[in-house]
Amino acid sequence: MSSMKRMTGLGVTLTLAVGLLAGCGGSNDDDKGAQTTETGDTSSADQTKTDDKSPITFSFFAEDANPNWQGMKDQVGQAITEATGVTLNAEFAVGDPSQKVALIATSGDYPDLISAKGDLSKLVDAGAMLDLTDLIDKYAPNIKKLFGDQMKRLRYSNDDQSIYVIPTYSGMDNKSFVAGGGFELQHRAVKEAGYPSIKTLQDYENVIKAYLEKHPTDEAGNKNIGVTLNADDWKMYISVTNPAAETTGKSGDGEYYIDPATNEAHYHFRTEGEKEYFQWLNHMYNTGLLDKETFTQKSDQYLAKIASGRVIGLIDADWDYSDGEKSLKSAGKYDQTYGHYSVMVSDKYKDNRFQSTGFTAGWGVGITKDCKDPIRAIQFLDYLASEQAQVLNNWGIEGKQYNMQDGKRVVPADVQQRIVNDNTAFSKETGIGFYTNIGAHYGDGVKDSTGNYYTKNFPEQIIDSYTDEDKETLKAYNATTWMDLFPNEDQFPIKAWGAAWNIAVPSDDEVNILANKMKDITWKWIPQAVMAKPEEFDAIWDKYQKTLVDAGVEKMEKGFTRYVQDRVKLWNE
Repeated sequence: MSSMKRMTGLGVTLTLAVGLLAGCGGSNDDDKGAQTTETGDTSSADQTKTDDKSPITFSFFAEDANPNWQGMKDQVGQAITEATGVTLNAEFAVGDPSQKVALIATSGDYPDLISAKGDLSKLVDAGAMLDLTDLIDKYAPNIKKLFGDQMKRLRYSNDDQSIYVIPTYSGMDNKSFVAGGGFELQHRAVKEAGYPSIKTLQDYENVIKAYLEKHPTDEAGNKNIGVTLNADDWKMYISVTNPAAETTGKSGDGEYYIDPATNEAHYHFRTEGEKEYFQWLNHMYNTGLLDKETFTQKSDQYLAKIASGRVIGLIDADWDYSDGEKSLKSAGKYDQTYGHYSVMVSDKYKDNRFQSTGFTAGWGVGITKDCKDPIRAIQFLDYLASEQAQVLNNWGIEGKQYNMQDGKRVVPADVQQRIVNDNTAFSKETGIGFYTNIGAHYGDGVKDSTGNYYTKNFPEQIIDSYTDEDKETLKAYNATTWMDLFPNEDQFPIKAWGAAWNIAVPSDDEVNILANKMKDITWKWIPQAVMAKPEEFDAIWDKYQKTLVDAGVEKMEKGFTRYVQDRVKLWNE
Protein backbone atom coordinates (compact mmCIF):
# COMPACT_ATOMS: atom_id res chain seq x y z
CA MET A 1 0.00 0.00 0.00
CA SER A 2 1.22 3.48 -0.79
CA SER A 3 2.48 5.78 1.91
CA MET A 4 0.40 8.73 3.06
CA LYS A 5 0.44 11.77 0.79
CA ARG A 6 -1.69 14.06 2.85
CA MET A 7 -1.91 17.74 1.97
CA THR A 8 -2.39 20.19 4.77
CA GLY A 9 -5.14 22.77 4.58
CA LEU A 10 -2.53 25.49 3.89
CA GLY A 11 -0.86 23.43 1.21
CA VAL A 12 -4.10 22.79 -0.60
CA THR A 13 -5.11 26.44 -0.34
CA LEU A 14 -1.85 27.40 -2.04
CA THR A 15 -2.34 24.72 -4.66
CA LEU A 16 -5.77 26.09 -5.45
CA ALA A 17 -4.43 29.63 -5.52
CA VAL A 18 -1.63 28.84 -7.93
CA GLY A 19 -3.24 26.49 -10.40
CA LEU A 20 -6.28 24.45 -9.44
CA LEU A 21 -7.79 24.50 -12.88
CA ALA A 22 -4.54 24.39 -14.79
CA GLY A 23 -3.77 21.14 -13.02
CA CYS A 24 -7.11 19.70 -14.10
CA GLY A 25 -6.77 20.34 -17.81
CA GLY A 26 -9.33 21.60 -20.27
CA SER A 27 -8.88 25.28 -19.34
CA ASN A 28 -10.63 28.01 -21.29
CA ASP A 29 -11.17 31.74 -20.95
CA ASP A 30 -13.82 31.24 -18.28
CA ASP A 31 -11.45 29.04 -16.33
CA LYS A 32 -8.73 31.68 -16.48
CA GLY A 33 -11.14 34.31 -15.29
CA ALA A 34 -12.27 32.14 -12.42
CA GLN A 35 -8.69 31.30 -11.56
CA THR A 36 -7.97 34.95 -10.79
CA THR A 37 -10.58 34.82 -8.06
CA GLU A 38 -8.35 32.52 -6.02
CA THR A 39 -6.27 35.60 -5.14
CA GLY A 40 -9.22 37.56 -3.85
CA ASP A 41 -11.38 39.01 -6.68
CA THR A 42 -14.67 37.14 -6.28
CA SER A 43 -17.22 39.32 -8.01
CA SER A 44 -17.55 39.10 -11.77
CA ALA A 45 -15.63 35.93 -12.59
CA ASP A 46 -17.32 33.85 -9.90
CA GLN A 47 -20.75 35.06 -10.92
CA THR A 48 -20.04 34.12 -14.54
CA LYS A 49 -18.98 30.66 -13.43
CA THR A 50 -22.00 30.26 -11.18
CA ASP A 51 -24.32 30.99 -14.09
CA ASP A 52 -22.52 28.63 -16.47
CA LYS A 53 -24.93 25.93 -17.61
CA SER A 54 -23.11 25.02 -20.80
CA PRO A 55 -22.98 21.26 -21.44
CA ILE A 56 -20.23 19.42 -19.64
CA THR A 57 -19.73 15.73 -18.93
CA PHE A 58 -17.96 14.48 -15.82
CA SER A 59 -16.66 10.96 -15.45
CA PHE A 60 -17.89 9.41 -12.20
CA PHE A 61 -17.25 6.19 -10.32
CA ALA A 62 -19.39 4.94 -7.44
CA GLU A 63 -18.77 2.02 -5.12
CA ASP A 64 -22.48 1.19 -5.08
CA ALA A 65 -24.07 -0.90 -7.80
CA ASN A 66 -26.87 0.70 -9.83
CA PRO A 67 -28.11 -1.77 -12.45
CA ASN A 68 -31.04 0.50 -13.30
CA TRP A 69 -28.90 3.54 -14.22
CA GLN A 70 -30.02 5.08 -17.50
CA GLY A 71 -27.18 7.52 -18.09
CA MET A 72 -29.21 10.47 -16.75
CA LYS A 73 -31.81 9.89 -19.48
CA ASP A 74 -34.41 9.32 -16.77
CA GLN A 75 -36.77 12.19 -15.98
CA VAL A 76 -34.98 13.35 -12.84
CA GLY A 77 -31.59 13.10 -14.55
CA GLN A 78 -32.76 15.18 -17.49
CA ALA A 79 -34.08 17.84 -15.10
CA ILE A 80 -30.74 17.93 -13.26
CA THR A 81 -28.86 18.31 -16.55
CA GLU A 82 -31.20 21.09 -17.63
CA ALA A 83 -30.56 22.95 -14.36
CA THR A 84 -26.78 22.50 -14.32
CA GLY A 85 -25.58 21.55 -17.80
CA VAL A 86 -23.91 18.52 -16.23
CA THR A 87 -24.13 14.95 -17.45
CA LEU A 88 -22.40 12.10 -15.64
CA ASN A 89 -20.57 9.40 -17.54
CA ALA A 90 -20.99 7.01 -14.64
CA GLU A 91 -19.49 3.67 -13.77
CA PHE A 92 -20.86 1.68 -10.86
CA ALA A 93 -18.99 -1.05 -9.05
CA VAL A 94 -19.54 -4.66 -10.06
CA GLY A 95 -18.12 -7.25 -7.70
CA ASP A 96 -15.81 -6.10 -4.91
CA PRO A 97 -15.81 -2.27 -4.89
CA SER A 98 -12.74 -2.13 -2.66
CA GLN A 99 -10.65 -3.89 -5.29
CA LYS A 100 -11.83 -1.45 -7.95
CA VAL A 101 -10.99 1.57 -5.80
CA ALA A 102 -7.57 0.13 -5.07
CA LEU A 103 -6.96 -0.21 -8.83
CA ILE A 104 -8.11 3.37 -9.43
CA ALA A 105 -5.90 4.66 -6.62
CA THR A 106 -2.77 2.94 -7.93
CA SER A 107 -3.46 3.70 -11.60
CA GLY A 108 -2.90 7.45 -11.30
CA ASP A 109 -5.79 7.92 -13.74
CA TYR A 110 -8.79 9.21 -11.86
CA PRO A 111 -12.39 10.01 -12.80
CA ASP A 112 -13.55 13.59 -12.33
CA LEU A 113 -15.79 12.61 -9.43
CA ILE A 114 -15.69 9.55 -7.22
CA SER A 115 -18.03 8.23 -4.56
CA ALA A 116 -15.88 6.65 -1.91
CA LYS A 117 -17.13 4.66 1.05
CA GLY A 118 -14.76 2.79 3.34
CA ASP A 119 -11.93 3.09 0.83
CA LEU A 120 -11.41 6.85 0.85
CA SER A 121 -8.05 6.47 2.58
CA LYS A 122 -6.65 4.61 -0.46
CA LEU A 123 -7.43 7.60 -2.66
CA VAL A 124 -6.17 10.14 -0.14
CA ASP A 125 -2.96 8.17 0.32
CA ALA A 126 -2.44 8.19 -3.45
CA GLY A 127 -2.87 11.97 -3.57
CA ALA A 128 -5.92 11.57 -5.81
CA MET A 129 -8.35 13.83 -3.98
CA LEU A 130 -8.70 17.61 -3.91
CA ASP A 131 -9.24 19.41 -0.63
CA LEU A 132 -12.70 20.91 -1.12
CA THR A 133 -12.53 23.42 1.73
CA ASP A 134 -11.96 26.52 -0.40
CA LEU A 135 -14.24 25.35 -3.20
CA ILE A 136 -17.09 24.88 -0.74
CA ASP A 137 -16.47 28.24 0.85
CA LYS A 138 -16.50 30.09 -2.50
CA TYR A 139 -18.99 28.17 -4.63
CA ALA A 140 -21.25 25.99 -2.46
CA PRO A 141 -23.76 28.02 -0.41
CA ASN A 142 -26.28 25.16 -0.35
CA ILE A 143 -23.72 22.74 1.05
CA LYS A 144 -22.68 25.21 3.73
CA LYS A 145 -26.30 25.88 4.67
CA LEU A 146 -27.16 22.17 4.80
CA PHE A 147 -24.27 21.13 7.07
CA GLY A 148 -24.22 24.29 9.17
CA ASP A 149 -22.37 23.77 12.44
CA GLN A 150 -21.64 20.16 11.44
CA MET A 151 -19.10 21.25 8.81
CA LYS A 152 -16.34 20.28 11.24
CA ARG A 153 -17.40 16.65 10.82
CA LEU A 154 -16.38 16.81 7.17
CA ARG A 155 -12.70 17.08 8.14
CA TYR A 156 -10.66 14.01 7.29
CA SER A 157 -8.69 13.58 10.52
CA ASN A 158 -7.04 15.39 13.40
CA ASP A 159 -3.74 15.44 11.50
CA ASP A 160 -5.26 16.28 8.11
CA GLN A 161 -8.27 18.57 8.42
CA SER A 162 -8.89 18.75 4.68
CA ILE A 163 -12.37 18.04 3.31
CA TYR A 164 -12.06 15.33 0.68
CA VAL A 165 -15.70 14.32 0.23
CA ILE A 166 -19.16 15.79 0.53
CA PRO A 167 -20.97 13.31 2.81
CA THR A 168 -23.86 11.67 0.95
CA TYR A 169 -24.50 8.40 2.78
CA SER A 170 -26.10 10.03 5.81
CA GLY A 171 -28.99 12.45 5.74
CA MET A 172 -28.60 15.61 7.78
CA ASP A 173 -30.86 15.69 10.89
CA ASN A 174 -32.23 12.27 9.99
CA LYS A 175 -34.90 10.65 12.14
CA SER A 176 -35.52 6.92 11.84
CA PHE A 177 -39.01 6.19 10.56
CA VAL A 178 -38.18 3.14 8.45
CA ALA A 179 -37.27 -0.30 9.76
CA GLY A 180 -35.88 -2.02 6.70
CA GLY A 181 -33.81 -4.61 8.52
CA GLY A 182 -34.11 -6.92 11.48
CA PHE A 183 -35.51 -10.42 10.99
CA GLU A 184 -38.09 -10.96 8.24
CA LEU A 185 -41.04 -13.35 8.08
CA GLN A 186 -43.63 -13.92 5.39
CA HIS A 187 -47.03 -12.53 6.33
CA ARG A 188 -48.75 -15.86 5.69
CA ALA A 189 -46.53 -17.67 8.21
CA VAL A 190 -47.07 -15.09 10.94
CA LYS A 191 -50.82 -15.06 10.30
CA GLU A 192 -51.08 -18.83 10.46
CA ALA A 193 -49.16 -18.79 13.75
CA GLY A 194 -51.77 -16.42 15.18
CA TYR A 195 -49.55 -13.34 15.29
CA PRO A 196 -47.45 -14.44 18.28
CA SER A 197 -44.89 -12.33 20.08
CA ILE A 198 -41.70 -12.36 17.98
CA LYS A 199 -38.90 -11.01 20.15
CA THR A 200 -36.30 -13.79 20.46
CA LEU A 201 -34.56 -16.26 18.20
CA GLN A 202 -36.78 -18.97 19.65
CA ASP A 203 -39.94 -17.00 18.82
CA TYR A 204 -38.72 -16.51 15.26
CA GLU A 205 -37.78 -20.16 14.88
CA ASN A 206 -41.14 -21.32 16.21
CA VAL A 207 -43.06 -19.50 13.47
CA ILE A 208 -40.89 -20.96 10.72
CA LYS A 209 -40.91 -24.48 12.10
CA ALA A 210 -44.68 -24.53 12.57
CA TYR A 211 -45.31 -23.30 9.04
CA LEU A 212 -42.97 -25.82 7.42
CA GLU A 213 -44.50 -28.67 9.36
CA LYS A 214 -47.88 -27.86 7.79
CA HIS A 215 -46.55 -26.73 4.40
CA PRO A 216 -43.31 -28.56 3.55
CA THR A 217 -43.76 -27.78 -0.16
CA ASP A 218 -45.39 -25.14 -2.31
CA GLU A 219 -48.34 -25.74 -4.65
CA ALA A 220 -46.04 -27.15 -7.34
CA GLY A 221 -44.38 -29.59 -4.96
CA ASN A 222 -41.16 -27.62 -4.54
CA LYS A 223 -39.63 -27.69 -1.08
CA ASN A 224 -40.26 -24.60 1.02
CA ILE A 225 -37.22 -23.08 2.72
CA GLY A 226 -37.16 -22.00 6.34
CA VAL A 227 -34.41 -19.36 6.23
CA THR A 228 -31.83 -18.54 3.60
CA LEU A 229 -28.95 -16.10 3.99
CA ASN A 230 -26.92 -14.16 1.45
CA ALA A 231 -23.26 -15.01 2.04
CA ASP A 232 -22.08 -13.93 -1.41
CA ASP A 233 -18.91 -11.87 -0.98
CA TRP A 234 -19.42 -8.71 1.13
CA LYS A 235 -23.10 -9.53 1.64
CA MET A 236 -21.74 -11.92 4.28
CA TYR A 237 -21.52 -8.90 6.58
CA ILE A 238 -25.16 -7.94 6.15
CA SER A 239 -26.90 -11.29 6.28
CA VAL A 240 -24.56 -13.58 8.22
CA THR A 241 -22.23 -11.77 10.63
CA ASN A 242 -23.72 -8.36 11.50
CA PRO A 243 -26.85 -9.97 13.01
CA ALA A 244 -24.69 -11.58 15.69
CA ALA A 245 -23.91 -8.09 17.01
CA GLU A 246 -27.41 -6.72 16.44
CA THR A 247 -29.13 -9.55 18.32
CA THR A 248 -26.83 -9.08 21.31
CA GLY A 249 -27.50 -5.38 21.85
CA LYS A 250 -24.66 -3.84 19.86
CA SER A 251 -25.55 -1.07 17.43
CA GLY A 252 -24.16 -1.07 13.91
CA ASP A 253 -20.42 -0.42 14.11
CA GLY A 254 -19.29 -2.80 11.40
CA GLU A 255 -16.87 -5.40 12.65
CA TYR A 256 -16.37 -3.71 16.00
CA TYR A 257 -18.20 -3.16 19.24
CA ILE A 258 -17.30 0.19 20.78
CA ASP A 259 -17.52 0.39 24.57
CA PRO A 260 -19.47 3.64 25.13
CA ALA A 261 -17.81 4.21 28.51
CA THR A 262 -14.21 4.03 27.27
CA ASN A 263 -14.52 4.36 23.46
CA GLU A 264 -12.44 1.19 23.21
CA ALA A 265 -12.90 -1.04 20.16
CA HIS A 266 -13.47 -4.79 20.36
CA TYR A 267 -13.79 -7.22 17.46
CA HIS A 268 -17.45 -7.99 17.98
CA PHE A 269 -17.09 -11.76 17.44
CA ARG A 270 -15.16 -11.86 20.73
CA THR A 271 -17.93 -10.25 22.76
CA GLU A 272 -20.78 -11.54 24.89
CA GLY A 273 -23.58 -13.52 23.29
CA GLU A 274 -22.20 -13.96 19.78
CA LYS A 275 -21.20 -17.57 20.21
CA GLU A 276 -24.81 -18.23 21.22
CA TYR A 277 -26.08 -16.59 18.04
CA PHE A 278 -23.90 -18.67 15.74
CA GLN A 279 -24.74 -21.79 17.73
CA TRP A 280 -28.39 -21.04 16.97
CA LEU A 281 -27.55 -20.84 13.26
CA ASN A 282 -25.79 -24.19 13.64
CA HIS A 283 -28.95 -25.59 15.22
CA MET A 284 -31.09 -24.18 12.39
CA TYR A 285 -28.73 -25.73 9.83
CA ASN A 286 -28.74 -29.16 11.44
CA THR A 287 -32.52 -29.24 11.87
CA GLY A 288 -33.07 -28.35 8.21
CA LEU A 289 -34.52 -24.90 8.90
CA LEU A 290 -31.50 -23.05 7.43
CA ASP A 291 -30.94 -23.44 3.69
CA LYS A 292 -28.10 -25.90 3.02
CA GLU A 293 -27.00 -23.73 0.07
CA THR A 294 -26.59 -20.59 2.20
CA PHE A 295 -22.80 -20.52 1.92
CA THR A 296 -22.52 -21.64 -1.71
CA GLN A 297 -25.26 -19.71 -3.51
CA LYS A 298 -24.71 -16.45 -5.39
CA SER A 299 -26.83 -13.34 -4.92
CA ASP A 300 -28.90 -14.01 -8.04
CA GLN A 301 -29.74 -17.51 -6.78
CA TYR A 302 -30.65 -16.04 -3.39
CA LEU A 303 -32.99 -13.53 -5.01
CA ALA A 304 -34.51 -16.19 -7.26
CA LYS A 305 -35.45 -18.26 -4.21
CA ILE A 306 -37.10 -15.25 -2.62
CA ALA A 307 -38.95 -14.48 -5.87
CA SER A 308 -40.28 -18.06 -5.91
CA GLY A 309 -42.14 -17.39 -2.65
CA ARG A 310 -40.65 -20.49 -1.01
CA VAL A 311 -38.49 -18.69 1.60
CA ILE A 312 -40.35 -18.19 4.88
CA GLY A 313 -37.73 -16.19 6.76
CA LEU A 314 -34.85 -13.83 5.97
CA ILE A 315 -32.18 -12.09 8.03
CA ASP A 316 -31.23 -9.22 5.80
CA ALA A 317 -31.80 -5.59 4.80
CA ASP A 318 -34.67 -4.83 2.44
CA TRP A 319 -32.37 -3.11 -0.06
CA ASP A 320 -30.58 -6.44 -0.53
CA TYR A 321 -33.61 -8.69 -1.04
CA SER A 322 -36.03 -6.14 -2.53
CA ASP A 323 -35.63 -7.28 -6.13
CA GLY A 324 -36.87 -10.73 -5.15
CA GLU A 325 -39.76 -9.26 -3.18
CA LYS A 326 -40.72 -7.01 -6.09
CA SER A 327 -41.24 -10.14 -8.19
CA LEU A 328 -43.64 -11.47 -5.57
CA LYS A 329 -45.61 -8.22 -5.62
CA SER A 330 -45.72 -8.20 -9.41
CA ALA A 331 -47.18 -11.69 -9.25
CA GLY A 332 -49.78 -10.63 -6.66
CA LYS A 333 -48.23 -12.86 -3.96
CA TYR A 334 -48.45 -10.24 -1.26
CA ASP A 335 -48.87 -12.74 1.57
CA GLN A 336 -45.44 -14.12 0.64
CA THR A 337 -43.73 -10.76 1.17
CA TYR A 338 -42.09 -9.85 4.45
CA GLY A 339 -42.56 -7.95 7.67
CA HIS A 340 -39.69 -6.79 9.90
CA TYR A 341 -39.26 -7.94 13.49
CA SER A 342 -37.02 -6.89 16.37
CA VAL A 343 -35.41 -10.23 17.25
CA MET A 344 -32.74 -10.72 19.89
CA VAL A 345 -30.81 -13.78 21.08
CA SER A 346 -32.86 -13.64 24.27
CA ASP A 347 -34.78 -11.15 26.37
CA LYS A 348 -31.49 -10.45 28.14
CA TYR A 349 -30.60 -7.97 25.40
CA LYS A 350 -32.22 -4.72 24.22
CA ASP A 351 -32.39 -3.96 20.53
CA ASN A 352 -30.46 -0.77 19.74
CA ARG A 353 -30.25 -1.16 15.96
CA PHE A 354 -31.59 2.37 15.61
CA GLN A 355 -29.34 4.10 18.10
CA SER A 356 -28.49 7.46 16.52
CA THR A 357 -25.01 8.14 15.21
CA GLY A 358 -25.76 11.83 14.91
CA PHE A 359 -24.71 13.20 11.55
CA THR A 360 -22.28 10.70 10.03
CA ALA A 361 -19.66 12.06 7.68
CA GLY A 362 -16.81 10.11 6.09
CA TRP A 363 -18.50 8.50 3.09
CA GLY A 364 -19.44 10.60 0.11
CA VAL A 365 -18.49 12.17 -3.22
CA GLY A 366 -15.19 13.88 -3.86
CA ILE A 367 -13.47 15.67 -6.70
CA THR A 368 -10.17 14.27 -7.91
CA LYS A 369 -7.07 16.11 -8.99
CA ASP A 370 -7.78 15.02 -12.59
CA CYS A 371 -11.14 16.80 -12.68
CA LYS A 372 -11.50 18.87 -15.83
CA ASP A 373 -13.38 21.70 -14.05
CA PRO A 374 -13.49 21.60 -10.24
CA ILE A 375 -15.61 24.74 -9.99
CA ARG A 376 -18.35 23.36 -12.23
CA ALA A 377 -18.05 20.07 -10.30
CA ILE A 378 -18.53 21.67 -6.88
CA GLN A 379 -21.40 23.77 -8.23
CA PHE A 380 -23.02 20.59 -9.53
CA LEU A 381 -22.69 18.99 -6.09
CA ASP A 382 -24.00 22.20 -4.54
CA TYR A 383 -27.08 22.10 -6.77
CA LEU A 384 -27.77 18.54 -5.62
CA ALA A 385 -27.76 19.88 -2.05
CA SER A 386 -30.35 22.54 -2.92
CA GLU A 387 -33.98 22.29 -1.91
CA GLN A 388 -35.07 22.09 -5.53
CA ALA A 389 -32.80 19.15 -6.32
CA GLN A 390 -33.62 17.24 -3.14
CA VAL A 391 -37.36 17.48 -3.80
CA LEU A 392 -36.71 16.41 -7.39
CA ASN A 393 -34.65 13.39 -6.36
CA ASN A 394 -37.06 12.25 -3.65
CA TRP A 395 -40.42 13.05 -5.21
CA GLY A 396 -39.86 13.41 -8.94
CA ILE A 397 -41.50 15.99 -11.14
CA GLU A 398 -44.62 17.87 -10.11
CA GLY A 399 -47.60 16.88 -12.21
CA LYS A 400 -46.01 13.53 -13.08
CA GLN A 401 -44.89 11.73 -9.92
CA TYR A 402 -46.60 14.02 -7.39
CA ASN A 403 -49.18 16.77 -7.17
CA MET A 404 -49.64 19.72 -4.83
CA GLN A 405 -52.94 19.54 -2.92
CA ASP A 406 -53.73 22.15 -0.28
CA GLY A 407 -50.05 22.98 -0.04
CA LYS A 408 -48.98 19.35 0.43
CA ARG A 409 -47.09 17.03 -1.91
CA VAL A 410 -49.25 14.00 -2.66
CA VAL A 411 -48.38 10.90 -4.69
CA PRO A 412 -51.35 9.96 -6.93
CA ALA A 413 -52.85 6.52 -6.37
CA ASP A 414 -51.84 5.22 -9.80
CA VAL A 415 -48.24 6.32 -9.28
CA GLN A 416 -48.15 4.73 -5.83
CA GLN A 417 -49.47 1.50 -7.33
CA ARG A 418 -46.61 1.49 -9.82
CA ILE A 419 -44.10 2.06 -7.04
CA VAL A 420 -45.45 -0.92 -5.12
CA ASN A 421 -45.97 -3.32 -8.02
CA ASP A 422 -43.48 -2.29 -10.72
CA ASN A 423 -40.77 -0.39 -8.91
CA THR A 424 -37.87 -1.41 -11.15
CA ALA A 425 -39.48 -0.06 -14.31
CA PHE A 426 -40.72 3.00 -12.43
CA SER A 427 -37.21 3.72 -11.13
CA LYS A 428 -35.61 3.38 -14.55
CA GLU A 429 -38.16 5.72 -16.07
CA THR A 430 -38.16 8.39 -13.38
CA GLY A 431 -34.70 8.17 -11.76
CA ILE A 432 -36.23 8.93 -8.36
CA GLY A 433 -33.67 8.09 -5.68
CA PHE A 434 -30.80 7.56 -8.11
CA TYR A 435 -29.01 10.73 -7.01
CA THR A 436 -29.31 10.36 -3.23
CA ASN A 437 -25.77 9.05 -2.73
CA ILE A 438 -24.35 11.56 -5.19
CA GLY A 439 -25.48 14.70 -3.38
CA ALA A 440 -25.62 15.97 0.20
CA HIS A 441 -29.16 15.84 1.53
CA TYR A 442 -31.40 16.15 4.54
CA GLY A 443 -32.62 12.98 6.21
CA ASP A 444 -36.07 11.68 6.97
CA GLY A 445 -38.32 13.87 9.08
CA VAL A 446 -36.90 17.20 7.88
CA LYS A 447 -39.26 19.72 6.27
CA ASP A 448 -38.40 22.14 3.47
CA SER A 449 -39.36 25.81 3.14
CA THR A 450 -42.90 24.87 2.06
CA GLY A 451 -43.54 22.80 5.20
CA ASN A 452 -43.37 19.53 3.29
CA TYR A 453 -40.97 16.69 4.09
CA TYR A 454 -37.89 16.39 1.89
CA THR A 455 -38.19 12.62 1.72
CA LYS A 456 -41.14 10.26 1.44
CA ASN A 457 -40.07 8.43 4.57
CA PHE A 458 -42.48 9.92 7.06
CA PRO A 459 -45.23 7.96 8.80
CA GLU A 460 -48.21 8.99 6.66
CA GLN A 461 -46.44 8.34 3.35
CA ILE A 462 -44.85 5.13 4.63
CA ILE A 463 -48.26 3.78 5.56
CA ASP A 464 -49.61 4.69 2.12
CA SER A 465 -46.84 2.58 0.57
CA TYR A 466 -47.80 -0.57 2.51
CA THR A 467 -49.77 -3.42 1.00
CA ASP A 468 -52.99 -4.63 2.60
CA GLU A 469 -51.04 -7.59 3.95
CA ASP A 470 -48.52 -5.28 5.61
CA LYS A 471 -51.33 -3.34 7.23
CA GLU A 472 -53.13 -6.47 8.37
CA THR A 473 -50.04 -7.83 10.08
CA LEU A 474 -49.17 -4.52 11.69
CA LYS A 475 -52.71 -4.08 12.97
CA ALA A 476 -52.46 -7.46 14.70
CA TYR A 477 -49.47 -6.10 16.62
CA ASN A 478 -51.16 -2.76 17.41
CA ALA A 479 -48.63 -1.00 15.16
CA THR A 480 -48.91 1.30 12.17
CA THR A 481 -45.34 1.02 10.81
CA TRP A 482 -42.62 -1.61 11.15
CA MET A 483 -40.59 0.91 13.10
CA ASP A 484 -43.22 0.67 15.85
CA LEU A 485 -41.97 -2.87 16.56
CA PHE A 486 -38.43 -1.65 17.32
CA PRO A 487 -37.03 0.45 20.20
CA ASN A 488 -36.82 4.03 18.99
CA GLU A 489 -33.59 6.02 18.74
CA ASP A 490 -34.89 8.38 21.43
CA GLN A 491 -34.32 5.59 23.95
CA PHE A 492 -30.53 5.73 23.49
CA PRO A 493 -27.81 8.38 23.69
CA ILE A 494 -26.24 9.59 20.44
CA LYS A 495 -22.99 7.75 19.74
CA ALA A 496 -20.08 10.13 20.19
CA TRP A 497 -18.00 8.41 17.47
CA GLY A 498 -20.81 8.26 14.93
CA ALA A 499 -20.44 4.89 13.20
CA ALA A 500 -17.21 2.95 13.49
CA TRP A 501 -17.57 1.47 10.01
CA ASN A 502 -16.94 4.85 8.37
CA ILE A 503 -13.88 5.86 10.38
CA ALA A 504 -11.02 6.34 7.94
CA VAL A 505 -7.87 4.33 8.62
CA PRO A 506 -4.80 5.11 6.49
CA SER A 507 -4.22 2.30 4.04
CA ASP A 508 -0.63 1.79 5.19
CA ASP A 509 -1.65 1.34 8.83
CA GLU A 510 -1.18 -2.16 10.25
CA VAL A 511 -4.76 -2.01 11.52
CA ASN A 512 -5.96 -2.50 7.92
CA ILE A 513 -3.62 -5.42 7.32
CA LEU A 514 -4.79 -7.08 10.51
CA ALA A 515 -8.45 -6.33 9.70
CA ASN A 516 -8.12 -8.17 6.39
CA LYS A 517 -6.58 -11.13 8.22
CA MET A 518 -9.45 -11.20 10.69
CA LYS A 519 -11.99 -11.01 7.86
CA ASP A 520 -10.37 -13.98 6.11
CA ILE A 521 -10.29 -15.97 9.33
CA THR A 522 -13.89 -15.14 10.19
CA TRP A 523 -15.21 -15.88 6.72
CA LYS A 524 -13.48 -19.26 6.89
CA TRP A 525 -14.46 -20.32 10.39
CA ILE A 526 -18.01 -18.97 10.72
CA PRO A 527 -19.40 -21.09 7.85
CA GLN A 528 -17.54 -24.10 9.24
CA ALA A 529 -19.03 -23.54 12.67
CA VAL A 530 -22.56 -23.10 11.31
CA MET A 531 -22.37 -26.21 9.11
CA ALA A 532 -20.63 -28.41 11.70
CA LYS A 533 -22.30 -31.23 13.58
CA PRO A 534 -23.75 -29.87 16.84
CA GLU A 535 -21.28 -31.80 18.97
CA GLU A 536 -18.37 -30.26 17.03
CA PHE A 537 -19.47 -26.64 17.37
CA ASP A 538 -17.73 -25.80 20.67
CA ALA A 539 -14.36 -27.11 19.53
CA ILE A 540 -14.57 -25.22 16.23
CA TRP A 541 -15.59 -22.02 17.98
CA ASP A 542 -12.69 -22.29 20.45
CA LYS A 543 -10.26 -22.88 17.60
CA TYR A 544 -11.68 -19.86 15.75
CA GLN A 545 -11.18 -17.65 18.79
CA LYS A 546 -7.61 -18.88 19.29
CA THR A 547 -6.83 -18.28 15.62
CA LEU A 548 -7.98 -14.68 15.97
CA VAL A 549 -5.71 -14.11 18.96
CA ASP A 550 -2.75 -15.77 17.27
CA ALA A 551 -3.29 -13.56 14.19
CA GLY A 552 -3.13 -10.36 16.24
CA VAL A 553 -6.72 -9.43 16.91
CA GLU A 554 -5.81 -7.72 20.19
CA LYS A 555 -3.27 -5.52 18.42
CA MET A 556 -5.89 -4.64 15.82
CA GLU A 557 -8.38 -3.69 18.53
CA LYS A 558 -5.87 -1.42 20.26
CA GLY A 559 -4.90 0.19 16.96
CA PHE A 560 -8.48 0.88 15.93
CA THR A 561 -9.29 2.21 19.39
CA ARG A 562 -6.90 5.09 18.69
CA TYR A 563 -8.90 6.05 15.61
CA VAL A 564 -12.19 5.85 17.47
CA GLN A 565 -10.89 8.08 20.22
CA ASP A 566 -9.44 10.49 17.65
CA ARG A 567 -12.84 10.64 15.93
CA VAL A 568 -14.52 11.47 19.23
CA LYS A 569 -12.02 14.28 19.76
CA LEU A 570 -12.33 15.58 16.18
CA TRP A 571 -16.13 15.66 16.23
CA ASN A 572 -16.82 16.70 19.78
CA GLU A 573 -14.15 19.20 20.78
